[in-house]
Amino acid sequence: MQIVSYGAGTNSTAMLVEMVRRREPCAAIVFSDTGGERPETYAYADMFSAWLVEHGYPEIITVQNDGMHRTLENECLTNKRLPSVVFGFKSCSDKYKRRPFAKWIKNHSLVDLTVCIGFDADEPLRADRGNANEDKYAKRYPLIEWGMGRAECIDTIRSAGLPLPGKSACFFCPNSKPHEI
Repeated sequence: MQIVSYGAGTNSTAMLVEMVRRREPCAAIVFSDTGGERPETYAYADMFSAWLVEHGYPEIITVQNDGMHRTLENECLTNKRLPSVVFGFKSCSDKYKRRPFAKWIKNHSLVDLTVCIGFDADEPLRADRGNANEDKYAKRYPLIEWGMGRAECIDTIRSAGLPLPGKSACFFCPNSKPHEI
C-alpha cells in the first residue's frame, strides 16, 4: 500500500500532481499540521484536496499532535520559549509532524506500507537523512526518482492549472527568510 506524506508546499504538491498524471495508486494523503501554518497554507490544502478528489484521489487527511500542548505555538507560548530549531534541534518537526503521522499509521494498523515523500531531485541529502530514521515503513522519493528538481515541480503545478502554494512552515518559524515573513 502506498500513501503520501503531504507537506502542503511546492514539492509535495508537485509530487501528487505528477502521481495523478501518472495514475500512480495512493491509498491516503496525510498532512501533519503543527497548528501554526500560515492561513494561506490551510486554504491551499483545502483547495488542493478538492482538486485531488476531482481527479479520483483521496481527500487530504489532517493529523495533529494530541499531547499536552496540541500545537507548537501553544507549546512555545505556555513554556515562554522559542521553537527548538532556534537552538539547533529539530524536535518541532519530530513532535508535531513525524509523531502524529506515525501515530495515524499505527492507529490504522497499516502494514506493508510505502510512504511517498516530496523531496525533490535538487535535495538528495534530505532523502539520505530521511532514510536514517528507523520508521516502520518503506520510504519512496518519487521526485528524485523522476529527476524533478524545484523548477520542474513549479512547472508541473502550473501545467495542471493550479496556483503555486506558498511556503509551508509555521508563521513564527525562526528559519524564515525576510521575504517569507
